[in-house]
Amino acid sequence: MMNFIKNFRKDEDGAVTVDWVVLTAAIVGLAVAAFTSIETSATNLTTQITGDMDSQLDAQ
Repeated sequence: MMNFIKNFRKDEDGAVTVDWVVLTAAIVGLAVAAFTSIETSATNLTTQITGDMDSQLDAQ
C-alpha cells in the first residue's frame, strides 16, 4: 500500500491534464471576448452605414 501511495504522489499525468484544461479555458475565453468585440463593432458599422444610406436617399 505504501508503494502505491508513493507512486501516486510521484505521478504527474493528472497535472498535464489540468494544464490543458486551463489553457483550453483561456483560449475559449479569449475567443468569446474577441467575438463580442467584433460583433459590437460590426453592429455599429452596419447602423452607421444604414444611416448614411438613408440620408443619401432622403437628399435625392
